[in-house]
Amino acid sequence: MTLTALPDLSLTTLSGKTVPLHYWAGQVLLVVNTASACGFTPQLAGLQALQQRYASRGFTVIGFPCNQFGHQEPGSAEDIGAFCTSRFSVDFPLMTKTDVNGASAHPLYVWLKRAAPGVLGTEAIKWNFTKFLVGRDGQVLRRYAPRDRPETLAPDIEAALAA
Repeated sequence: MTLTALPDLSLTTLSGKTVPLHYWAGQVLLVVNTASACGFTPQLAGLQALQQRYASRGFTVIGFPCNQFGHQEPGSAEDIGAFCTSRFSVDFPLMTKTDVNGASAHPLYVWLKRAAPGVLGTEAIKWNFTKFLVGRDGQVLRRYAPRDRPETLAPDIEAALAA
């Protein structure tokens, strides 16, 4: 797996549909591990606003519900989808519940963490709503902390879309 192009991976949506990551090749992506019962959950509204603002220019948010931090995503795929849609009108792609750390971490997260380590070079995801911006060329451009609100990412998204 190269760190400068989207890896050849398959993702599974909440509805169980398999989608190759290459489906989004050539787009700017924001990959986020989400949770429905987290203090950062209101960021779903900001992520949806970014999706609406930039989708027509080749931008997609991809959410990965994760239950590894405080068991803040305990629900089923149906529960997660219903919550995100009814509370935050989310229409960006949501994948099945995903591990982002440990031996069972999804290969996409292994790739993202290697390409953009966190503070002091640590690769581990520290909490829900860690975000990765991926350029059109598949290069991981930046990693954002959970506390970084989606609206503050707009200048970086604009720059990635312009590149």
